[in-house]
Amino acid sequence: MDERRRSRFEAVYADTYEQILGYAVRRCASPDDAADVVAETFAIAWRRIDRLPGGDEARLWLYGVARNVLANHRRGTARHQARTVELDLDLADLYATTPDASVERGVIATAFRDLPADDRELLALVGWEGLERGEIAAVLGCSRNAVRIRLHRARKRFARALEAAGVQVDRVALAGRQR
Repeated sequence: MDERRRSRFEAVYADTYEQILGYAVRRCASPDDAADVVAETFAIAWRRIDRLPGGDEARLWLYGVARNVLANHRRGTARHQARTVELDLDLADLYATTPDASVERGVIATAFRDLPADDRELLALVGWEGLERGEIAAVLGCSRNAVRIRLHRARKRFARALEAAGVQVDRVALAGRQR
């Protein structure tokens, strides 16, 4: 039995590691934080290997676990930052747009960061992870229709934020492929 569990875990790890790592890297402030999120995600998968779904559902399950691990990580980070106001100012200076970055990308990044966390997550799952509505529903634990509605609203809020920042918005491109 232990050999079967180990083999299953190794297969899931090999099939999903790069995707889960990419998910974490795009959401963490540093590669070290991303590595911590990925390590904790797969540690949870190992402990719960008997509950890990089969096939492609395993990847979606792992996205959900990584999302929760990341939320815990962010809460811990927020507590730490609340105690170190001076560090917050240093970090803000560190993450300001770099001199070689275009102004528009900086404005877009700011508009994205200013969106509610749920909107950012939905847009990132579509744009960065390339997930379809049904897959997002599995990750978030809600219905496909709820994802459709939330995604529509998130895109509208993002478009409004971009327009308010002076960025020309192509509403067709922002809507993306309908899935």
